[in-house]
Amino acid sequence: MTQLMGRPILEAPGEFGGRPALADLLAGVRTALVGLAVVGVPVLGLWVMTPYADDGAAAATRLAGVLWLLGHGAPVLRGGGDAPLTVTPLLLGALAVVRLHRAGAGVAARRGLRSRWGGPVALWAGYCAVAVVVALHCAGAGLFRSRVLLDVLVVALVAALATAAGVRSAKPAGSEEAADSPLDRLPPSYRPAGAAPVVRAAALTAGAGLVAAGGLLVVVSAVSDALTGGGRGMTLLGRGPAALLGLLLLALVLLPNAVLWGAAYALGPGFVVGAGTVVSPGGAVLGPVPEFPLFALLPADGPGGWRLAALALPLLAGVVPAVLLGRAAVGLRRPPGGPGGAGGDGPEPWSPAATAAAGLAAALSLGAGAAVLGWLSGGALAGGRMAWLGPVPWWTGLAAAGWFALVAVPGALLVRHRGLAPAGQPTRPTLGPADGQSAYARLGWQARRSALRLRAGTYALVLRLSRPVRADGGPDAGDPVD
Repeated sequence: MTQLMGRPILEAPGEFGGRPALADLLAGVRTALVGLAVVGVPVLGLWVMTPYADDGAAAATRLAGVLWLLGHGAPVLRGGGDAPLTVTPLLLGALAVVRLHRAGAGVAARRGLRSRWGGPVALWAGYCAVAVVVALHCAGAGLFRSRVLLDVLVVALVAALATAAGVRSAKPAGSEEAADSPLDRLPPSYRPAGAAPVVRAAALTAGAGLVAAGGLLVVVSAVSDALTGGGRGMTLLGRGPAALLGLLLLALVLLPNAVLWGAAYALGPGFVVGAGTVVSPGGAVLGPVPEFPLFALLPADGPGGWRLAALALPLLAGVVPAVLLGRAAVGLRRPPGGPGGAGGDGPEPWSPAATAAAGLAAALSLGAGAAVLGWLSGGALAGGRMAWLGPVPWWTGLAAAGWFALVAVPGALLVRHRGLAPAGQPTRPTLGPADGQSAYARLGWQARRSALRLRAGTYALVLRLSRPVRADGGPDAGDPVD
């Protein structure tokens, strides 16, 4: 009785151990309202801070609703000419997807015997109900207007995908048989056994490396603008406290977009800031751009020059995935009783063709993800010249897949070759790595040996240069004579 009184009524188990559908419906409504509050509170705060604001509170709530819809990728209209605005603030989108994912996982974890309308369906319906209200509120006359039917459909699609992913993640491991991978359909000589998890890990690792490269370029551009560019971005911020805070918040929610644009820049194709423009390591061709702090970080018109060094970042991003694929090809993840062990049969090492096939599969996965993220990070600010800003999705995907295949496939083959050294090859027990060590240990030993040789050579050169010399140019009396 005490436990029942301490829990909310809607959270109490039903007659057959399930949760009422109304509770799941309200969970979806709560998830949407929390995300809307994350956007609405700063907007209303800026409206209160703005002196002599002409618009009322309804205009501020409309702006918050428009930003919430944009965060889901829903297109809106801007100005009296109905100019399209489709640039998605990815930070707001990530927050919405994460909340829906967690809500779907929570509903699935508490699944019991319930009606067909309970669970994830009720959660999705509650979220979409809030989206309908927000879209209708933003449909009237104003600076920004929603396209009710299209916006609700986009929000419903995003909510369905995120909720389904959360429900899938809540299933216990081993509850379903693993789906067949396309790699399993290859001929035996080209088939890497059990490569799906390794391919997925390699693609995600390479993607993380490209995102880190994009973030590094954004930081370098900001520091360069502050030190040598005269602070072009700071000149846009001196318009009062409310304008300053508003621009900073807007730049913050668009920062993931800028990072992905930086990743496309490092890959080579770069991105565009309107029709007839290009920003890439090979050079920049810009026209008039909107006054915004992030646009102030764009390079000046002209050839790339030293900016071509950014092309080295994708090379570095492919090193760790190459090691992952090479280790899997060697079979280093097998149990101790596998091949070469005391007993039991483990997975056979991959052939060179199978290793290359796994690397190419990871490259294709990375290219598809880069194309999708490049498309999501771009969009339109208006019609005409500003109809598209951001990376060109197809070029970005092709460049990501090409860089990965160029680095990771040969690297994986090299790690595989070193890991599968002949068993009878003589080794130096005191100077070489121990038998059975991983490819990481072998590569580390080679690096340490090279470093020791470099240090010894440098020390000998310093000793030779530091010998005292006599006036006649001969060696000092205390030095040995050859």
